[in-house]
Amino acid sequence: MFDTSKLEKHGIKPSITRLKIYQYLLDNDHPSVDEIYQALKNDLPTLSKTTVYNVLNLFGEKDIVSTISLDSKELRYEMNQDLHSHFQCIKCGEIYDFPYVNVDYDLIHQKGFESLEHNLVIKGICKKCKAQNI
Repeated sequence: MFDTSKLEKHGIKPSITRLKIYQYLLDNDHPSVDEIYQALKNDLPTLSKTTVYNVLNLFGEKDIVSTISLDSKELRYEMNQDLHSHFQCIKCGEIYDFPYVNVDYDLIHQKGFESLEHNLVIKGICKKCKAQNI
């Protein structure tokens, strides 16, 4: 059985769909909407991608999930709210969390810009793919 208190403490009325998506996010790092939909559609026959988007937007508004934009094609979602950076393998597509990489924004500020947020994504080849020579 699901623990509904986690959603309720964020002001979210629990439903089976919301609870299943929440649990999926707890169990899986950086999924896309399509990955969540594909994983849950058999358990939730009435589930649509629109519903997944709507639940993720609600979770985002309530600061339960964060979005990661790795490219212009899709967003990824994560429960990790700690300040951190990401590494994405260009071979297997896996995404890894890394300690926050501090970037010096003095030059940006000197030019009159105000930085409000940044997401650092380093792309390369992960150690598993490198070891397999993929």
